[in-house]
Amino acid sequence: MRILAFESSAKAASVALLTDGVLTAESYQNDGQTHSRTMMKLAADLLDTCGLSPAQLDLVAWANGPGSFTGVRIGAAAAKGLCWGAELPCVPVSTLEAMAWNAVDLPGVICCCMDARRSQVYNALFRGENGKILRLCPDRAISLEELAEDLRSFDEPIWFVGDGAVLAFEALGAELVTPRIVHEKNRQQRASGVALAAYEAARQGIRQDPSAVTPNYLRLSQAERERLERDNAQKGDNH
Repeated sequence: MRILAFESSAKAASVALLTDGVLTAESYQNDGQTHSRTMMKLAADLLDTCGLSPAQLDLVAWANGPGSFTGVRIGAAAAKGLCWGAELPCVPVSTLEAMAWNAVDLPGVICCCMDARRSQVYNALFRGENGKILRLCPDRAISLEELAEDLRSFDEPIWFVGDGAVLAFEALGAELVTPRIVHEKNRQQRASGVALAAYEAARQGIRQDPSAVTPNYLRLSQAERERLERDNAQKGDNH
């Protein structure tokens, strides 16, 4: 089974190829360029280097949120375009679950964090068991105070991973018994994690039609929040 995976949920962009559960190739770029400029070129170059065409893939995966609204949309658009062009099924993956694979071999709780602004993080908790990822809670947008309350119940190592790992570690580390932070080389979101999560899902028979998939943002965008606030204000003025 060949899986091409896209990760564009944060500042870094990456593409990975997984063949029967083994990482064949990965291209990673974290230089601040826009994903719309880099994503498809990364994918095209990776496939060319591996001597493959899109038609030789079995499915396409991408980080489907939470994350940057623009970044998630770009990754989804790139992956869906490839699916439609090559008539391939897809496996959209939780960004947080994908990044947990960066720490699958570490003992303890894997605390995946992305900076969600507004004093919140996108977060989920996982545990690595026998080379697999076990989910401990659903994806959520949560305040650092609420996250600290959850983490105090664990008396084992807690590993912070993701582009919000440093933020969470610095804010909460002093309150926890055994806080740890994953090394930079494995800390950021990567397409290889997306590919591994998609592989496990595909082995369970989970595949989707790309036209039926919508991003999981967990909360409204700033524009949507501002529109809702205006609508509520107007309703208040009318009463």
